[in-house]
Amino acid sequence: MSVLQNLSKQIKNFSELVAFEHTIFSSSFILIAMVVASMQQYGVAWCGWETFLLCVLALITARNFAMGFNRFKDRDIDAQNLRTSSRPSVDGRIKLSALIAFNIINALLFMAVSYLINALAFYLSVPFLVILAFYSYTKRFSAVAHWVLGVCLGLAPIAGVIAVMGEVPLWSVLLSLGVLFWVAGFDLLYSIQDMDFDKAKNLHSIPAYFGLRATLWISRLCHILAVLFWGCFVYEAHLGAVAWIGVGLGALMLSYEQYLVSVHINNIPKAFFVTNGYLGIMFFVCILLDSVVG
Repeated sequence: MSVLQNLSKQIKNFSELVAFEHTIFSSSFILIAMVVASMQQYGVAWCGWETFLLCVLALITARNFAMGFNRFKDRDIDAQNLRTSSRPSVDGRIKLSALIAFNIINALLFMAVSYLINALAFYLSVPFLVILAFYSYTKRFSAVAHWVLGVCLGLAPIAGVIAVMGEVPLWSVLLSLGVLFWVAGFDLLYSIQDMDFDKAKNLHSIPAYFGLRATLWISRLCHILAVLFWGCFVYEAHLGAVAWIGVGLGALMLSYEQYLVSVHINNIPKAFFVTNGYLGIMFFVCILLDSVVG
């Protein structure tokens, strides 16, 4: 095998490791935060190429570290679970040394990019990485793992605002809280797939503790809170009618997601990967249009 073929294969393996195509879940809300912050800071929806590219690099490296560290920490669990046993970190396609190097490199790159953004971003880069790594431990001792994952993804909008404004306004916290409960809600649904495995291996999750029916209701409550916090974000940021339409459409899409799973748990992949991806794009488009027409 040639060097180029081997490199291409490794890139494909690491892309699969971090599920790179799912970056859309995180990117939509950091872009929303950047658009609103740019409007308040500069009066336009564009923050400039330098800030934009630095934020993209920060998002990618932070997510690579979070996913890579999770795969590193969960190697033993993933190997025993039929759903995850074919991951590159388990089936031998990615060596342990390469996985460790991948995590270290992405952590250092994230810190370097944060330094280039501004002082506050750099000071918070290590605490951000600690929070991202902490998620991988929580399922081993607490069912709050679903909400810790929400915190991890909820950091993205705050990071975007810090990059543009160098501060953390209240509306960005409200937006992030919405993301927190949105993520926790769909992670609860996704973890239903591992309910029996988690019980057998004494892993901590809401489905393993309380069963299917209770998990569905807790997920619904999380999504109601997500919509309420997004409404508070729109109000606090003084956004217009199109942004409110985005909140309403988000509520409809989350209702559809809940409906899909309540009909049959085999719909979980569709609800998780399709509905959530479209929701993020839709909300971003609405916020962007609001900034243009408002």
